Amino acid sequence: MKKFLNEFKQFIARGNVMDMAVGVIIGGAFNGIITSLIDCIINPLLGMFAGDGTALAGSLAFRLPGGGELLLGSFLTSVLNFLVMAFVVFCLVKGLNKLHRKKEEAPSAPPAPSNEEKLLTEIRDLLKERQNG
Repeated sequence: MKKFLNEFKQFIARGNVMDMAVGVIIGGAFNGIITSLIDCIINPLLGMFAGDGTALAGSLAFRLPGGGELLLGSFLTSVLNFLVMAFVVFCLVKGLNKLHRKKEEAPSAPPAPSNEEKLLTEIRDLLKERQNG
């Protein structure tokens, strides 16, 4: 049990866990923005095509003969919400990947010559001196 707790402490202490926690918090807040965009702007615009100009969720609700309702509009709202969120996450990941690729492609200093290369360079220089001297 002690080993398990030590592994858990190491896991929590890693920076990735904090990054993930920040991501979840920001994602939750961003979800509110996306939901508002869908419910307050996009759904009413789509609802105009569905009939009376109300929100899509309200205009595509059908009463069933046995009681209850078939909430097709609410389902389509959830699908639309997911698609917008997925698109935004895709754009963010694509941008971050592009940024990381640029960092990797940055020119680095050439590697230091190996001992063999140093020795060959000295031999070449000595041979040049003999020819010129």
